[in-house]
Amino acid sequence: MEKIVRIGCGAGFWGDTPEGPRQLVRSGGIDYLVLDYLAEITMSILARMKAKKPDLGYASDFVSLVMKPLAAEIAAKKIRVVTNAGGVNLAAAREALEAVFREAGVTLKVATVVGDDLAGRADAFRAGGVTEMFSGAAFPATISSINAYLGAFPIAAALAAGADVVLTGRCVDSALVLGPLVHEFGWRPRDLDLLSAGSLAGHLLECGTQVTGGVFTDWRDVEGWDRMGFPIAECAADGSFVVTKPAGTGGLVTPMTVAEQVVYEVGDPTDYVLPDVVCDWSGVRLDRVGADRVRVSGARGRPPTPDYKVSATHPDGWRATTTMMIAGREAVAKAEAVGAAILARSRRLMAEAGHADFTEVSVEVLGGEASYGAASTARNAREVVLKIGVRHPAKEALAIFTREIYPAATAMAQGITGFAGGRPEPQPVIRLFSFLVPKAEVPVAVDCDGALRPQTIAPGEPPAPRAATPIAVEPFDGPSVSVSVPLVALAHGRSGDKGDVANIGLLARRPDFVPLLRARLTPEVVASWFRHVVDGPVERFEWPGLAGFNFVLHRALGGGGVASLRHDPQGKTFAQILLDLPVAVPAGWLEAGGPLAAWTTADRNGASS
Repeated sequence: MEKIVRIGCGAGFWGDTPEGPRQLVRSGGIDYLVLDYLAEITMSILARMKAKKPDLGYASDFVSLVMKPLAAEIAAKKIRVVTNAGGVNLAAAREALEAVFREAGVTLKVATVVGDDLAGRADAFRAGGVTEMFSGAAFPATISSINAYLGAFPIAAALAAGADVVLTGRCVDSALVLGPLVHEFGWRPRDLDLLSAGSLAGHLLECGTQVTGGVFTDWRDVEGWDRMGFPIAECAADGSFVVTKPAGTGGLVTPMTVAEQVVYEVGDPTDYVLPDVVCDWSGVRLDRVGADRVRVSGARGRPPTPDYKVSATHPDGWRATTTMMIAGREAVAKAEAVGAAILARSRRLMAEAGHADFTEVSVEVLGGEASYGAASTARNAREVVLKIGVRHPAKEALAIFTREIYPAATAMAQGITGFAGGRPEPQPVIRLFSFLVPKAEVPVAVDCDGALRPQTIAPGEPPAPRAATPIAVEPFDGPSVSVSVPLVALAHGRSGDKGDVANIGLLARRPDFVPLLRARLTPEVVASWFRHVVDGPVERFEWPGLAGFNFVLHRALGGGGVASLRHDPQGKTFAQILLDLPVAVPAGWLEAGGPLAAWTTADRNGASS
């Protein structure tokens, strides 16, 4: 019989529910449990925790909420665990984990993958003139964390050494799944299509329930949000795999739910760069092979590059954010006036105290459709939330701002209430700084059984020049009589972020909608729809295997992550906003027998998806 390896992902971020690992261990029938805890900002938080207390700096939830209650069952079922929970303190994570195993009376061998933490080389990077790979900015004077994104082969080596639990620091998220597949099937560095396929399996699983119906465009089709099924990939040696979930759980696995996760946080689908392989997922095929079962195939790979991507985080001043509710007639206008008055009052008092102006301000009226810019239809809303965010180099200046928020309750508009959380405290701004380091300069090793085993990493190849293949802007050859429908009638999609760049994957509901979408949904149209938030260019890539497109919006998130003052610093709403774009379609499409005949008046008014 064909060998199948079942891998379940029980956590998509630090703070995900511990129900995921319990569900997979107890009813998933899995061979491997993987848990993804890290993001760029998480690394900075963990670094600050370790600086304050040397035995912190790892994802403690993994030890206390996952392994402590499940250790005996994991050992009994011989499930192997792979996770990046080690954060910036692998030694402390390992020690805490082994203490839990001793308490539970189980024997599980723990290995760590080391080498990603490059914080000790900050001075050398600065002296060497390292610059930010996207903006060209100089290396920061102060650094919070520096970590290289390692690949899958060290994880495979740890498993080959007999590890039951593999702890890593920073690695690419998909490597948590690719590593076990390399180990189980003996894939080699030159097996590029297989490595791309295994990376795609990891990419689909890494965000947990996002692939099993979570944050799905057609949310009404998904039942059981209170008991969502966590994802399982049933993987074969040829690189194909089936995405599914434990029986009896909530959620939904269909080609559409899987496709939305395929496009998540990807730029050019033909050129997705990972440490072990450069992936081409443009021809990926999704086939429904049963209830809540989707077979994924068609990934292709090219040689990896000679470099690791490295993410550093650094402090950049201070920020403060406040919210308050404002109700009544003209609530949007009142909120805008209150925001302007609070800022004017704070600026005057800051100047009197000798402080410069704010470095950046952000005022958003939530409920007034601030995210939609000029396309807002909620100017007459009668209940809104005013959000004010400010940034300044000096914490003392922001203390003035936070002190002058509450006086609005008696001095400004009637209907102000709900100062959420009390007076805000200024928080440090942490920015991302990305650059490349040659793989040959990053010593990677596996620490297992008290022995440090250096790993030889394939050197990679300089990327070959690739001619851009722009998508032709062709007129849609259809009837002259047209009507307007929201884009959501024609497509579904999902948005994500990489630093200050947002992507929106847009997938046609029917392949025959693609020519119209190609004509109507140009980069210029998307840029205009988001002109109130996007400061850089908009790129469009075709995704033929999925009958869709990927839009990449540069300088779109106000700095991204915690550096952004926006209420949505990660572009999570961008797909929903784009799906409201009016699109002209042939009038006959809405008539009986037409492809949009079921698109009712209620649908067009936004009453349902």
